[in-house]
Amino acid sequence: MEKVNLSDKLSLFTEHWSPRIVGQLNGQHVKVAKLKGEFVWHHHEHEDELFLVLKGRLTIKLRGRDVTLDPGEFLVVERGVEHQPVAVEEVHVLLFEPVGTVNTGNVQDERTIRAPERI
Repeated sequence: MEKVNLSDKLSLFTEHWSPRIVGQLNGQHVKVAKLKGEFVWHHHEHEDELFLVLKGRLTIKLRGRDVTLDPGEFLVVERGVEHQPVAVEEVHVLLFEPVGTVNTGNVQDERTIRAPERI
């Protein structure tokens, strides 16, 4: 067991929309990511996912409403709910997702990452 410094982990990469695994517990990956711009509309058939904002402001667009998250706030997007993360400026997030969750859910495109790097 080793402690994890999220700032140190986030300093190891610059790519946006490319989550990195920083831990694992109870069948869940703990991931960090840098987000900027609009992501693809998608949903996860079998997985809930938690977005916790560490830095910046993130909007999670849902069909019918938007949820804006500031540092220290999180949202659990329930399985099956179509959503689109949007970050006008760079945002740092912590994600909790079941192991094997694909970042683009039901959509396959150039941003799809099937096996995130562990850092």
